[in-house]
Amino acid sequence: MQPLFRALTGVLAAGLLLAGASSPIVAAAEADPPGHASTKQQAIDWKPCPKDATAECGTLRLPVDRARPSGEKFDLAVARRNATDPDRRVGVLLVNPGGPGASGVDFAVDEAKSHFSADIQERFDIVGFDPRGVGRSHPVKCSTELLNQQPSVYPRNQAEFDRLAEFNRALREDCRRHTGPLFDHADTLSVVHDMDALREALGEKKINYFGHSYGTLIGEQYAEEYGERIRSMALTANIDHSLGAREFLVSSAATAEDSFHEFVKWCDRTSSCALHGRDVTAVWDGLLAKADRGEIRDPQSPDRLLTAHAIALFAFKKFYGPYWDELAGYVAGLDAQEPNERRGSGQPRQAQPPVSQSADRQTTAEPFYAVFCQDWSVRAKDHREYAELAQAEVRAAPHLRGSPRVHAAVAGCIGWPDEVNNPQHRLRMTEAPKILMLHSRHDPANHFAWAANVHRQTRGTTVLLPYEGAGHSVYGRSDCTRDAVDDYLTQLEVPSAGSSCAPAGAN
Repeated sequence: MQPLFRALTGVLAAGLLLAGASSPIVAAAEADPPGHASTKQQAIDWKPCPKDATAECGTLRLPVDRARPSGEKFDLAVARRNATDPDRRVGVLLVNPGGPGASGVDFAVDEAKSHFSADIQERFDIVGFDPRGVGRSHPVKCSTELLNQQPSVYPRNQAEFDRLAEFNRALREDCRRHTGPLFDHADTLSVVHDMDALREALGEKKINYFGHSYGTLIGEQYAEEYGERIRSMALTANIDHSLGAREFLVSSAATAEDSFHEFVKWCDRTSSCALHGRDVTAVWDGLLAKADRGEIRDPQSPDRLLTAHAIALFAFKKFYGPYWDELAGYVAGLDAQEPNERRGSGQPRQAQPPVSQSADRQTTAEPFYAVFCQDWSVRAKDHREYAELAQAEVRAAPHLRGSPRVHAAVAGCIGWPDEVNNPQHRLRMTEAPKILMLHSRHDPANHFAWAANVHRQTRGTTVLLPYEGAGHSVYGRSDCTRDAVDDYLTQLEVPSAGSSCAPAGAN
């Protein structure tokens, strides 16, 4: 998952060989196994991408509801970078950078060249797509005005809990109205079926896949549904989709708290840390207490007060890098604010999370809850149940006060219908090849236990390679992590059991 939920990717067209592509002429995919009936897709009409003509962009017309293939359609946005050495081409590498809500198209166009090694770029057509409801693929849209009216996700009593549930229901109906039928089919399992349609449109019998964070859920479920159509699959920062609400919240909080302690340890041993030589934990706790009293202003917008939650969220995002030096400077600067700076004059506003504006100012692209709340059955029924969950969360992360990210996600589903399209379950992979999983030991967002649990559920299929350092991204962390993925994707070589990659540098 990404750091912020609301703020915070070788075909022939009708026999015409495209420049740089080395795929054979598109043929019908292999016959579908029982229960996997598909609608035959047309080849994608590739054109140079508007932002970068060295990449190709196109769309694939797909049904909104797979059960009604002749019903309403949407355009799945796709981008491709052809293998730079066609003679050594292995196949297509589909990619998804996470979210839910991150753009695979943007990843392929803007980031693939710097993210992947030269060897991967030489040997694979790198193909990114915007999952349904995201980016350019019929984005979920909601009223900007209504989004800006969101009540606190920390209700203190039943009345505030009811108000949050009422808002969530109103927002859901608003988003459904602005988005249309696709809103009710934005779950990851529907994305999985779209991805197989994309495989067919690309003319590939088997795909290679690289998924990060929430993109690992797409990979895991594709391996369940279409395992025989995978050549290789590398998953980093893995999602465990078998967790209940309490396990999900508590483990998310615990791993955020673990990253806080890693930051403190780094600061204690690093002379360049802006808080070096001080009791970092005491400074941090004191800073949140000041924020609770309304004494901390946003350095970027002095007319706004920073809440403790906003400060914790800033820290949480810096743990992703990890960017510990930036975090230390930020905390030291806030702590050094003079009392007269804090008091100021008038009544400063509380800092609010930014809302990303779409071209239509009346609506905002907001896919997160449409995906998350259809993938996870995590609804608290009343304030008592919610308060018990929140207390367990804070016990697991007393300094971060829970998980700044997952707390808001779970709160956003309160009031939604109990039934979900893609409920949690233990993975059942029966036909997939060996799948490579990598995961940071000190991931701030996705607990290492998630990867370990996924591996236990799929021990005959998956190979888990721990990265013993900190941060959320894994592939480019070190030569060890990069080479492990590259060797696997290109040669299907997996690390030996018990292997791990050492931490790469202090920060």
